[in-house]
Amino acid sequence: MESLRKLEELQKTIMLMQSYGVVSNSSDHDSNRFIASLVLFLIKPCGELDLAKKCALVSDYVPKISSGFLQKASICLSQKGFQQHNVGEEFQINCVDKSDSDFLQSDFEEMAMIGLDSVQRANSTLEDFCRSYFMFHGMDVNKPNEIFKYLPLLSFTESYIYQLDSLNEKTLHAPRSGEKFLERRAKEVEPMFISKFAHVFKTDPFRPLADLLGYHGLLTERMREEFKHGEEYWALERMLCCALVNRKEISVEDVIKAIHLKSFDYRVLNLLLYQLRGEQVNEVHMDFLSISEFLVEVADDLFDYEDDVLENNFNILRMFVRIYGPSAPAMVAKYIAQAEEKYSILLKTLDSQLSLEYHRRCEEATREGIVTI
Repeated sequence: MESLRKLEELQKTIMLMQSYGVVSNSSDHDSNRFIASLVLFLIKPCGELDLAKKCALVSDYVPKISSGFLQKASICLSQKGFQQHNVGEEFQINCVDKSDSDFLQSDFEEMAMIGLDSVQRANSTLEDFCRSYFMFHGMDVNKPNEIFKYLPLLSFTESYIYQLDSLNEKTLHAPRSGEKFLERRAKEVEPMFISKFAHVFKTDPFRPLADLLGYHGLLTERMREEFKHGEEYWALERMLCCALVNRKEISVEDVIKAIHLKSFDYRVLNLLLYQLRGEQVNEVHMDFLSISEFLVEVADDLFDYEDDVLENNFNILRMFVRIYGPSAPAMVAKYIAQAEEKYSILLKTLDSQLSLEYHRRCEEATREGIVTI
């Protein structure tokens, strides 16, 4: 009888919604049942909450609940003796029933996790980002509260990217073995973490980070695009460096594409900062910073040329030497001149005060020995 009563209640709710145009008569039956169940849940008493407050809560929190989060909740809440502990940003899950260790192992690769080495490596990039990009958000980098307010997620994101980059570098140290190096490395080094992370890298390396950002309502399609650009850059780097070692031909199109993609992490951080501050992306600033990033990457490559050759890293001059031979420096200079011309044009689109601040930052970075524009 109770089941029949609930079915009748659902049907009445569906008919009511149809009469008010909330759902159409042709809507999917399962969808109608789901919406009707939600309406019935919302109108049930819950402490001191009135209907307006309930609607406000739904509006605020439903966008933060991703399908990835619901999948994890579905798995965890069905586990015997489940407990969830507040362990911060790692979105980790613990189960009382120790026999469920298989679940923990299978879920390991889906967590966004970082190591201390990656945090330390990311530190210089984070410092440069704060000092060079905060001004484009009207923020004062000399005010600690403005840095620490957003630092946890910015630091975690950049450290996660560095961790992936470190794994990618390991493949470059054995280019003749190609992609299979990942699998061999996973068997040779520390058991669980490298093995799981290598698998993630070969499938969808940014998914754990994307899930975490989505859980906090910060993920955008543009960030997803930059994650794909990161994967594309690493794939190009492996392909190009492997080709050089094996004396194969490479194309200038792939080289130029790679150098443009290389600063994807700065763009991810910048887009994340827009989200954290609840701001619309400023396309004028993004266009200017994009050409600035290109020039910085080229300058870095010229400065690091010898080290990059020895370590088998991507480097535009190294690639151009293979393509153009003795004319390589002149060809690099040609691309620099084209980019500098565009840089000068875009610089004039900035607010005069912002333009002055950025110029000062470039001079400051040059004095400190940091390659910049």
